[in-house]
Amino acid sequence: MRTRGFTLLEMLMVLVIGGLLVGLASLSMSHNTHSALNEQGQRLALAFETAGDEAQLRNAPISWEPVTGGYRFSVRNGHRWQVMNDDVLGGARWTTGVSGVAIRYPGVSQSVNTLQFGTESIGDAVSVTLYSDNGAVTISTNGDGRFVVRNGAL
Repeated sequence: MRTRGFTLLEMLMVLVIGGLLVGLASLSMSHNTHSALNEQGQRLALAFETAGDEAQLRNAPISWEPVTGGYRFSVRNGHRWQVMNDDVLGGARWTTGVSGVAIRYPGVSQSVNTLQFGTESIGDAVSVTLYSDNGAVTISTNGDGRFVVRNGAL
């Protein structure tokens, strides 16, 4: 005659399965800083494409520049630059540990401080590299308005 309850083997199996589930959950919730940097690059690439489109719609150049802790977009109004404050192209903070940014145009030996989006649909080839303690991500275009994100610095 068997009494009600669980056997020792059944209890051990429940503990093992529970331990595996907790382990898997903690792995999936851990923050991968390199993939976060890649996601930051993807968001920035979309913002760059939007800035290029916006410059054409406004018929006014737009610039992007990294600032301490983040970046901002500015639009040219007459003879001066005005910081944009809208939802898409307003200033933003880095969501990852970006420690440096390099903007490079082919044929120019030194890094520049701003990225320019003109009023024409075809622009200059350029690459923007985001650096962090865990690697680098490069956002580049050949001037056709599409930006591509690659791991590593160019």
